[in-house]
Amino acid sequence: MAQIKNLIARLSEQRGQTMAEYAVVLAVITVVIIASLTALSTGIGGALDAVTGILP
Repeated sequence: MAQIKNLIARLSEQRGQTMAEYAVVLAVITVVIIASLTALSTGIGGALDAVTGILP
């Protein structure tokens, strides 16, 4: 009985670690996307201004 409880406890610890790892990966991806959009915002704005300047 004690072995089963230990096994269940270890499995729930692993689930918690996996959730934490997913949260870290999601946070890194979010930071990269925000940094990319911030860096490209002036270039994208300039390109859109050029296109709207050409259109009648």
